[in-house]
Amino acid sequence: MTTASSKQLSDDVDEFVTDVAAQIESFLIALGAVARGDFPGGTLSILLLEVSQLLLAGGRLGAVVDVVPKERFEPDVGIDPDADGLRERLADLLGPADEYYEVFDPYVRDGEIVPSQLSDDLADVAADLYHGLAHFKSGRANEALWWWQYSYLANWGSTASSALRALHSAVAHTRLDHPADA
Repeated sequence: MTTASSKQLSDDVDEFVTDVAAQIESFLIALGAVARGDFPGGTLSILLLEVSQLLLAGGRLGAVVDVVPKERFEPDVGIDPDADGLRERLADLLGPADEYYEVFDPYVRDGEIVPSQLSDDLADVAADLYHGLAHFKSGRANEALWWWQYSYLANWGSTASSALRALHSAVAHTRLDHPADA
């Protein structure tokens, strides 16, 4: 027997996972368009916008209670898409803006500064997102939600956050160091 409150909760979860899936799919479509070179002269700005919007979805995933998958073992989604082509196209497109430096753990005094690449970070984020999207498109919304939440907390949230900071810095340097009206 389904009560009205459990039905409402189910509807809320369905709406939430559908919203998150739409945000993730939008990011992946935009990232593919950027990698194809569809935004000449606007690559960094578009990436800044898209990663910011993706992190909104991630923040929502991090703010809700832990999602528990219905099954003990993750159902097979098939072969994950190869992110190497995306990574290579982004690296070529970004050129010298691809490499940046990040503090590995901001809570460690004198933390290790590590070199990173936007192309690697964005391709890694995309791989995590595609995996969850495969669950969602296979009708396993709960599994998709679990995967996106888990991978946000374990990997793509911090990776996308680092990329966002680098993108912000690159856009700021582009705009402030070389004003368009000068």
